[in-house]
Amino acid sequence: MAIINKNSLKSKKAIALLLFLLYLGSISLAAQEIPKTYVVQNTNEDIQIDGKMDEASWKKSDWSSNFIDIEGIKEPLYDTKFKMLWDDFNIYFFAELKEPHVWGTLKQKDTIIFYNNDFEIFLDPDGDTHNYYEFEMNALNTIWDLYLSKPYRNNGYILDGWDFKGIKTAVHVNGTLNNATDIDKGWSVEIAIPWSFTTAPGGNTQVPVNKSWRINFSRVNWNFDLNNGKYSRKTDNSGNFLPEYNWVWSPQGVINMHEPEHWGYIYFNKDSGVTEFTIPEDEYIKWYMYELYRSLKNNNNKGWAVNRGALQKEPKTIKGKKITAILEKNNYGFDIWVKSPFTNNKLIIHSDGKFEIYHDKTN
Repeated sequence: MAIINKNSLKSKKAIALLLFLLYLGSISLAAQEIPKTYVVQNTNEDIQIDGKMDEASWKKSDWSSNFIDIEGIKEPLYDTKFKMLWDDFNIYFFAELKEPHVWGTLKQKDTIIFYNNDFEIFLDPDGDTHNYYEFEMNALNTIWDLYLSKPYRNNGYILDGWDFKGIKTAVHVNGTLNNATDIDKGWSVEIAIPWSFTTAPGGNTQVPVNKSWRINFSRVNWNFDLNNGKYSRKTDNSGNFLPEYNWVWSPQGVINMHEPEHWGYIYFNKDSGVTEFTIPEDEYIKWYMYELYRSLKNNNNKGWAVNRGALQKEPKTIKGKKITAILEKNNYGFDIWVKSPFTNNKLIIHSDGKFEIYHDKTN
């Protein structure tokens, strides 16, 4: 029979409690994570899409912060950062990906590019979490562009054959591609996407001057095997691929890029001297509403109580104002709505996840 050391047991319990509290703290921090912001400056310079950053406009523009693990906790193995510019014709991206072994195998357009190390962009111009766009490219300059009507959680459809018409992309390798005999510094990508991709049928292209979009960037990176000098994704002893690394600009809090409410904000600046974007107060309410939405989708109905004939949550203080969320159930699902004390607008999330604003015309 083993002899139990009670002091040791107490110590283990104390450590377990501490770890549990730290875990709860990390959840709380993740829930309160404020998305990143970036101000995109206007340029009149002719940008050559060659994978390099030779133009003066690129050199004057700011770098983003370095990418972080998708859950927002661990530091990535290699640095990643981006820059952006815009003009009357295109939105421009430049990204630098540090990497000691630059490799790629996929050469067919619209194949699943994240089976290689890749760089990804996610765009939701109107911020309603629906009708958004995904772009991926590898070090061979092979691209995958697609349109998604809704996030996967909402069972939307995916147009895999959809294209950013007129897109230009380039890769520059600081080293040698697919050469395992040397150590590389990394690779850079440069992209120009015409504004016309946002144009509805029969509509006009609107350049978002002094407006903001929701956006995020991702980098997928794999451990690799070498067989006869050729790179491939690393497998375990059973032949299963090891999990990939997911590094992003604005942390998602979960291993899922398809929760657009977590994405960052970019602001298309036309005025000189503007270098920071202030996130509107209503967006803070929106993040809270999506917390409630995700709980309901996970069948967590706790905390809703009938008050004056309506299902309500206890008021929550956001930016110094009391916010009361209302839950209305109907034959098609439910709506969560809040009357904003900042704008008097009615903010709504429908059961399919779509966000809408009903403007108070008396404002």
